[in-house]
Amino acid sequence: MRILHTSDWHLGRSFHRVGMLGAQAEFIGHLVSTVREREVDAVVVSGDVYDRAVPPLAAVELFDDALHRLAGLGVPTVMISGNHDSARRLGVGAGLMGRAGIHLRTEPSACGTPVLLPDAHGDVAFYGLPYLEPALVRDEFGVGRAGHETVLAAAMDRVRADLAARPAGTRSVVLAHAFVTGGEPSDSERDIAVGGVASVPAAVFDGVDYVALGHLHGCQTLTDRVRYSGSPLAYSFSEAGHRKSMWLVDLAADGTVTAERVDCPAPRPLARLRGTLEELLADPALAPHEEAWVEATLTDPVRPADPMARLTERFPHTLALVFDPDRPPDDPDVSYARRLAGRDDRQIAEDFVAHVRGAGPDPHERTVLRDAFDAVRADEAAREVAR
Repeated sequence: MRILHTSDWHLGRSFHRVGMLGAQAEFIGHLVSTVREREVDAVVVSGDVYDRAVPPLAAVELFDDALHRLAGLGVPTVMISGNHDSARRLGVGAGLMGRAGIHLRTEPSACGTPVLLPDAHGDVAFYGLPYLEPALVRDEFGVGRAGHETVLAAAMDRVRADLAARPAGTRSVVLAHAFVTGGEPSDSERDIAVGGVASVPAAVFDGVDYVALGHLHGCQTLTDRVRYSGSPLAYSFSEAGHRKSMWLVDLAADGTVTAERVDCPAPRPLARLRGTLEELLADPALAPHEEAWVEATLTDPVRPADPMARLTERFPHTLALVFDPDRPPDDPDVSYARRLAGRDDRQIAEDFVAHVRGAGPDPHERTVLRDAFDAVRADEAAREVAR
């Protein structure tokens, strides 16, 4: 069976105020063409179909167009909700869509109920594990203090139990939306850390033939059987080095996996440039970036006059301007943002405690801070689900 693995469409998202709907529509056209030309048997979309819980109408219309075109090819599609999606909204009409070959999996309770797609060698069971917010699904899975690893392990126990009851030789594919240990994040993913821990080990998914992951925006191979497709478009300058693609996965009769990357069309290259303003304006080596979307970091010791206007004369698609004067790290004028770089919210709070009273929080206080941040995250997730 030939499977096309994609994820993280983020329909409706912009890139530094540049609307991406046209580029997203071009990607959908490319996806449909790939399905037709490469004789794909099934499409899997591993979450974050939309960029937010209540997407704009234009994004919903593009999603509707994508579903109609995939259904028109007669190629089944299995799709899960991600942490950016409203599972309830995305799942509306799932039963009816399933009759057209579009299988939406947004309910945690259905993790152990596969979509069965046959080929010449028997059934392939596709299990959809939507994004599982630990605080909201721990009762469903009967776990106590829930973290990502705990709830995903419980969901995979259901998958393995169902698979064990099926005929010998039934092949299996799991769709999941999670941060798996070994994956490389970028700046455009929403933080899903619980208790200070965001990642889960790949071993959680042992026992199935292929795991189609979503959430991280870079295409990555964690093992031969566990892969991220990444987002089809770049959504932050941290993705400037990414090669945006989908995985074309061939699942053999014995469960052996081979995979090929299929590149996605890029609306415009990205460039991250650094130097003084005069260096960026004069350096002939930067000529290839003149038509790119540019993030310019200026290292001038004193902020120059009209930097954006001058930059756009040479780089007309400059979208982001950062000031980072070359100064020693202990310089009192080092920016607040630079001092906080690489720290998450909990670490920033702990640093604040240390700054105010001269000593950091003790273990009990760290637990209080961790629980407070987890409670806020859970509350935000619950409010999104209710919208």
